[in-house]
Amino acid sequence: MENITTDSLVGQKLTLEAFQQLCGEMAGYPYVKIVVERDQGIVHFINDHKFKLHAKYIGKHILDIPEEKLLESIDDYNKTFYYGADRKFYLGILSLVNRDKTSLFALETVEVDDMDVGMLQDFFQIIKENLISNVPLYLKPANYEQESAVESIPEKDLPRLLMHELMLNKSFIPLNNGKAKGRIRIFESYEDYKEARDTIKWHDIIVMNKVPENIPRVAGIINGEHTAPLSHTNVLANGWGIPNAIQIDAIDDLLTRKLNKHWVEYEVQRDFQQVRINEIDQPADEELDTPNWFAQKVLLKAPEIEHIPIKSLNDVRMSESVSYGTKAANIGEVNHILNKGSQKLTGFYQIERYPRPHLMEHLAKQLNVSPEENLKEAANQFVRDNISVPRGICIPFSVQQKFLAQSPQIQQTIGKLKMALELNAKEVDSLCIQLQQIIRKTPISDGLWEYIDGQIAEHLSGAQSFVVRSSSNAEDLEHFSAAGIYESYNHVTSAEKVVKSIKEVWASLVSPRSVRLRQEVGISLDDCYMGVVIQEEIKCDLGGVLVTTNPLNPKEDYRNVYINASSLSPNAIVEGASNSSQFLFNIVEGGGRTIVREKDTPDLSLEQKGTLKKLALIGKLLQSHFSPDYTYKLPADIEWAISGNKIYLLQIRPYSME
Repeated sequence: MENITTDSLVGQKLTLEAFQQLCGEMAGYPYVKIVVERDQGIVHFINDHKFKLHAKYIGKHILDIPEEKLLESIDDYNKTFYYGADRKFYLGILSLVNRDKTSLFALETVEVDDMDVGMLQDFFQIIKENLISNVPLYLKPANYEQESAVESIPEKDLPRLLMHELMLNKSFIPLNNGKAKGRIRIFESYEDYKEARDTIKWHDIIVMNKVPENIPRVAGIINGEHTAPLSHTNVLANGWGIPNAIQIDAIDDLLTRKLNKHWVEYEVQRDFQQVRINEIDQPADEELDTPNWFAQKVLLKAPEIEHIPIKSLNDVRMSESVSYGTKAANIGEVNHILNKGSQKLTGFYQIERYPRPHLMEHLAKQLNVSPEENLKEAANQFVRDNISVPRGICIPFSVQQKFLAQSPQIQQTIGKLKMALELNAKEVDSLCIQLQQIIRKTPISDGLWEYIDGQIAEHLSGAQSFVVRSSSNAEDLEHFSAAGIYESYNHVTSAEKVVKSIKEVWASLVSPRSVRLRQEVGISLDDCYMGVVIQEEIKCDLGGVLVTTNPLNPKEDYRNVYINASSLSPNAIVEGASNSSQFLFNIVEGGGRTIVREKDTPDLSLEQKGTLKKLALIGKLLQSHFSPDYTYKLPADIEWAISGNKIYLLQIRPYSME
């Protein structure tokens, strides 16, 4: 390989051997960066280990600009690199990928590049002529504009591969980085899992085609089929900080290796091409007694339960989570932003984020206003113009406490459960189930129901269907997300069903699983309360969940917002349905990509994709308002629905990046 300098291969055709020496890893694929000097037709294949940015290579080897000076004006230089027909360079990356078990090269630009169809064809042809390989070359459009631009070109003239086609063939997707030592437990069906569930320990690594959302806390997760990254199961794994991945051939591989019920070291990293599992000796018994996270106690704010009224969602603030629960307080805070505005919406963009020193200029472009305008007011107006919150009321903890106090049988059973928890007795689960049954059967007193009924009539008259949501003080906490462990109910259509749903929500606070998970992190039953949110149900054309980061690369990719969308409902996603569409939208430079297409449904229209792009930007703005500090870097997890041309925000919570 004498033709390769330490920095690049220049003016030479690229062989597979040279590719392997130069390449880095991205999303599990090996790739090299490319710079083409258009006037001379010189191609630079860049050593990824030396240059993480195209611009740094160009500055050093072509323009002879000191790195410090280059980075001071990086936005100005990037305009000359990625925009305009008279640019001096073509910039892109070349990845070695697999489709239908066949290797191929995929050529793509960065997502903000505005190459027209002629430039894309020219770039493709130059790279094709500079490859020595029997591996075929395909163009991978980097955004919706490029996809549309190349539609008129016959595929024989410009072979192409779309992102969502590539994802369908991907056998490994890292959902959460990490390393764990544990015992492999393979379940080939849900029935097998259900039968053995009581035998699952904290040190087990669960391997299933689709790991269910009712798993206890474990050491690691491997899904053998594609699943939505924002399902309750995957959000829990993220909050627990355990390794979690999709590995399509995992079950067959581990059975072939005879590793079921054997001890292993399991590791997931974003630059791996598959999970790493190596057999180890079983740890000593004393190491298996208590998990290392057991001492990581979770603290709750002291609740307020005296004389707290039922309130409209319009009147609840984030600080009132101690009375109404986290879900109610957060969505009420969104209403406050819509009504009164926020001084923090631009916070994320006010901070320099490498290598972009001036994000406010990019925000102005996304808001379609001049950088000289008041961007805080423009951001507030953008949010007000584009989202709504469905009407609703918040039932506080005090109402739950009044209901529980009216039943001596409930109080006696709560006392027995507390004693069993102190003794770690085997009767805990059976007492939880007994207590839930008593709560369901105990009637709400006439006076208490008249109060709830009157508030529904005042604030929700005319609604044909309701959503009844849990809103506890023991969820969405640091080190304890509680995703999916409390109940919420859709399609509630009558007063009788509202009563039943409220009691089901209250009962979910003492389910065996929720009690056990809280007990593991030191949350006492005495400290747990449940509020209820009753909202008008939105009949949506499209619904889903977004996180204001890229969950497959949350600590490095600050530009992209990830959206999971389904034509069914947001519930289809959080319950783990793989049949949903997935998107990434760049909220700095702009641009969007479809990562996964929902099966058996038409592609979204450009108008719908434009609405999702607005939603992505709104999510990033709200991230700043809900930030616990002034770095504004903690992502938000948002449940949403679209009906016609209206966007509705249904829930908002922090998204862990452990």
